Amino acid sequence: MASAGTRIAVSAGVGCLAFLTLAVGAATGVVTALTGGTSAGAAPSDSALADIPPTMLALYQQAAPTCPGLPWTVLAAIGKVETDHGRAPSLVSTAGAVGPMQFLPATFQQYALPVPHGGAEPPTPWDPADAVHAAARLLCAHGARGGHDLQAAVYAYNHAQWYVDKVLAQAAAYAGTTGPGRPAPAPSQAAATAIAFARARIGTPYEWGGTGTPGHGYDCSGLTQAAYAAARIPIPRVAQDQYNAGPRLPAGTPLLPGDLLFYGSSPAAITHTALYTDNGRIIEAPRTGIPVREAPYRRQDLHFVGATRPTARR
Repeated sequence: MASAGTRIAVSAGVGCLAFLTLAVGAATGVVTALTGGTSAGAAPSDSALADIPPTMLALYQQAAPTCPGLPWTVLAAIGKVETDHGRAPSLVSTAGAVGPMQFLPATFQQYALPVPHGGAEPPTPWDPADAVHAAARLLCAHGARGGHDLQAAVYAYNHAQWYVDKVLAQAAAYAGTTGPGRPAPAPSQAAATAIAFARARIGTPYEWGGTGTPGHGYDCSGLTQAAYAAARIPIPRVAQDQYNAGPRLPAGTPLLPGDLLFYGSSPAAITHTALYTDNGRIIEAPRTGIPVREAPYRRQDLHFVGATRPTARR
């Protein structure tokens, strides 16, 4: 990783002004598609869900809303290009950059504080939570806030146009869509936090009555309650009460990331709830023997009753 001139890379084609102009123009189009007037970016595409480890995906989605206008996909793309989300054989570069986001230690110290939830104390570029949040702060300081200039922000990370193009192209691949060429709606900061919390629990065992206390798993409503508690929005404990608490969405209302979806035989007989993530998918704690997972929200084994939007109560 290179910040403020710490690593300069030059490709042969960059010296050609015509080539550079075309590359910048293409990158500008990608930036427009990525931001789409939103602050948190799109929902994960299938390729993002397949490629990004759930814990890292959760960190990218948690860190991005700390800089309004920074799509989480850009953070994820940097993590991919730098170290394949921490899976590279070595997390130490020839220039001395270290950790999953490849920070030079001196640069990391400029953006290390405050320590994020789950980060190491004292903060270190080797800790994924510390590193991802520091990367968000660096990008924010160099143009990402408000989506003002994502190209400049990424260029500050590594001073090379090829790097900017590669990161933005990867970010676009990680962004889901709701239709041909249309960005998926971005979650609010509270919804993004709830989704990130739930996604980080994928693989946790199902436990009837479970609320995720140490040594225990989740049931469906225990997971959704805990996810929104992480976003500082209190909701009731059981699925029926969560549905009754609303605010309910009228039939036909387009779903947004973070909405709670409810299933059962009728509005008065709710038996299951899940957190909507977009692209027709939910994160749910399904039933005994099946851990927390991401799955389609319309299925033959579930009768969809309706949805609520807890974030609308703020």
